[in-house]
Amino acid sequence: MKQGERPGDGGEQTETKILLSSISAMIAETTTFPIDLTKTRLQLHGESDSLARPTNALRVASEIVRLQGPLSLYKGLSPAIIRHLFYTPIRIVGYENLRNLLVGDNITGGSFSLPTKALVGGISGVIAQVVASPADLVKVRMQADGRMASTGLQPRYSGPFDAFKNIIQTEGIGGLWKGVFPNVQRAFLVNMGELACYDHAKRFVIQNQIAGDNIFAHTLASIMSGLSATALSCPADVVKTRMMSQAAGKEDKITYINSYDCLVKTVRTEGLKALWKGFFPTWARLGPWQFVFWVSYEKFRQIAELSSF
Repeated sequence: MKQGERPGDGGEQTETKILLSSISAMIAETTTFPIDLTKTRLQLHGESDSLARPTNALRVASEIVRLQGPLSLYKGLSPAIIRHLFYTPIRIVGYENLRNLLVGDNITGGSFSLPTKALVGGISGVIAQVVASPADLVKVRMQADGRMASTGLQPRYSGPFDAFKNIIQTEGIGGLWKGVFPNVQRAFLVNMGELACYDHAKRFVIQNQIAGDNIFAHTLASIMSGLSATALSCPADVVKTRMMSQAAGKEDKITYINSYDCLVKTVRTEGLKALWKGFFPTWARLGPWQFVFWVSYEKFRQIAELSSF
């Protein structure tokens, strides 16, 4: 297969892309998960105590290691991996298939504008997030459990399957999709920024001969896409994290009625800047995550004799 050639998406190619994107996502998730855990704890900081002392990502991470040990940085990894088995293939392969449907064999993407790419990326992310939302909920709950354990409280769940079972028993099947609306909003914004920016930036770098279709181009594109995705999605990410971390058992008091209520209360008690809590650890995670993912995915595609993304 010639370099740069974009073949039609047959069934075997789609299955291969799904497999390769899943493997690449698992590698990226495992590599950057401690940063994601730190970001989640940082976003939850201050919601139960408006007078909580200021903190930062480094202090949060060091407290986790000091109180619970280094392995606690991977609390919630298993549901995160399960999530990416659904989330990443749907959004990545879905975006590429929609893009190819719109532009055919036009590898330059000249007729595919950035706003259109953003819309396609957002739609792909929404579909993927609706499917993967239960695993995302369990991941956030288990990460929040680690914070409870550090304060001497009993963790709610012993593992991901116990979390799934308990959530269904106490909150019903619908409880697995708690926070799905802020989750979907975040997914739309993240993928609008990430996929569209990566695609557009990579092609800009290649077409302007800044670099070839290689690791340098992939690195530049992933940095730019990570920054734009973080700036767009951080407020929705904070709301999503807080909505999903609260349980709804019979004796539990609900802090937030809905995502709008969460947004208003967060701004009222902690200020507007609270919506960007965890911005730097989010960017610090998205940058390396995208670098590891895209470099791995592009390399795996090359080995499988598929065209570049």
